[in-house]
Order: sequence, then C-alpha cells, then structure tokens
Amino acid sequence: MPYDLILQNIGKHIHLEPQEEARFVSLLTSRELKKKQFLLRENEVCRHSAFVIQGCLRSYNLDENGFEHILQFAPTDWWTADMYSLISQQPGSLYIDALEDSEVLLLSKKDQEQLYHDCPKFERFFRIITENSLVANRRRVLDNLSLSAQQRYAMFCQHYPSLINHLPQKQIAAYIGVTPEFLSKLRKEFRHS
Repeated sequence: MPYDLILQNIGKHIHLEPQEEARFVSLLTSRELKKKQFLLRENEVCRHSAFVIQGCLRSYNLDENGFEHILQFAPTDWWTADMYSLISQQPGSLYIDALEDSEVLLLSKKDQEQLYHDCPKFERFFRIITENSLVANRRRVLDNLSLSAQQRYAMFCQHYPSLINHLPQKQIAAYIGVTPEFLSKLRKEFRHS
C-alpha cells in the first residue's frame, strides 16, 4: 500500500480503524519535487502540512545578506511546514525546498480541520507532533545560544544520523551556524576522536 509509511508514522501516536485510515488517505495529495524545487517560498501562505515519503526537504530563511539559516531538515518519514504560516494563514518567512528528488504527501489545512471534526483522534496526533516540534525548536534555540560548534555538530549527528554523510557539507554548516571550512575541521576532529 503506498500509504504504509505515513500510516506507520501516525500509528506511533494514535490507533486508527480501517475506515479512519481510508478517510485520512482520501484527503492526501501526492506531489513529486525535483532537486532544488520549492514546496513553499517566503511570503507565501502555507496551506499544507507535508509528509516526506522519499527524499529530503529543508526549511530555511535568508538574512539581508542572502545567508541561509536552515531551521529543519525533513528526511523520509518526517513532517514539515511553515508552522507560523500554516496556523495563522498569514504569509510566512520560510522557504521549503527539496535537497534531492523527493515525494511528499500533502494534507491541506482545510482538510486537517475537517479531520478534527470527522475523527477527533487526529487532533491528538497533530497536537503531539506540534508539541514535539515546539520542544525541538526550543531545544535548538537554547543549544545555539549555549553550546560550542563541536557540541552543535554532535547534536546534529544525534538528531539526523541518516544525513551526516548524505548532505553537502555546506548544508550542515548552515544548520549548525558555522562556515563549511570550520565544519571540515570539526569533522576531522570527530573522526580522530
């Protein structure tokens, strides 16, 4: 079944009956993204939550100098969205693009709200993943303020083990807030320790 991965993801938090699964998957839209293709751009309203079936996406913003600040990577089996824009339905500040050819399942904000009415346990599911996202973002802010670059790299390795050797060094450097050259030195230290 093409929806096994997303149903397993949901099954970590709530149990769905077969008719609830069928209702849920009927609301999903599949979308393929080529490498570097945008799912969302700054100043657009985020109208969908995206679940990554295959590939890897990233969420980031650009500062006034054009420097990327990566907020999240979303590899296979992860959810992503511009949460501020999705919840408020106001233009967002994030770009979300594909780091490689990817496939996502989209759930619109409107259909998500209808799911809450039709199957209230989805409210629990989305509350849990939103809370987990909030906790992860808070932890990341505190880590960026208090941890050394070496410690931030170690946290990246712990949080995204499948991406360590998969992503370009430039992407990892932007995520932990160092230059690619400094990250190269960090990686050498890690290999020798």
